[in-house]
Amino acid sequence: MSAGDIVLAVEALTVAYGKVTAVEGVSLRVRRGRICTIVGSNGAGKTTLMKTIAGLLKPREGSIRFEGHEIAGQACDAVVRRGISLVPEGRRLFGGMSVLENLMTGAYLRSDQAAVRRSLEQVFAYFPVLHERQNAAATTLSGGEQQMLAVGRALMASPRLIMFDEPSIGLAPVVVDKIVDIITTVSRGGVDVLLVEQNAAVALDVAEDAYVLENGRIALEGEASVLAGSDEVRTAYLGM
Repeated sequence: MSAGDIVLAVEALTVAYGKVTAVEGVSLRVRRGRICTIVGSNGAGKTTLMKTIAGLLKPREGSIRFEGHEIAGQACDAVVRRGISLVPEGRRLFGGMSVLENLMTGAYLRSDQAAVRRSLEQVFAYFPVLHERQNAAATTLSGGEQQMLAVGRALMASPRLIMFDEPSIGLAPVVVDKIVDIITTVSRGGVDVLLVEQNAAVALDVAEDAYVLENGRIALEGEASVLAGSDEVRTAYLGM
């Protein structure tokens, strides 16, 4: 693996809330053109890791390099400008605002309005229901539609890396399948993907590279298909 193949490199990252260490000594790689997933149970540190990469939390130690640039400790708007978008757990939409207004908040750092319009057209192509309901308040959407809106908002920043934090949580299986299809489509469209999921079966099926996070540390890593076949992962995360 050459340095040019690595889009995101996290090295020996430690993150704490006061005296409580949530992530300790984590290292991982996101490779260009490949979907990378982090799986683990509730409380493993997955969301803390994603928030730290996104600039919402500052690490105690370690390095985060995106396309060769150090971003650890940078503010979240600086991280977005670098080309990283986060689809947060719980969606975090502006409920009283319309679908279109929510989408446009994702483009708040962009000045090229023609490019923003092209991004909006692409989002509507991915999610026709958002086009149909663009003037509706976000609170009137179903859970699946709200997740689509959260993904669309992240895409409006025109990211080169998009991070999904628990995108399947609380959704019906048929909607999860739709979200998985979108993740795959986004990846094939040239946007690199880091996917955090408690649903290991979904994550390991869609991803190519995988890490298992336990108690804030990387317990296993490798190709997703290999990890999916390991007895340890099958027992602990796949219910087999």
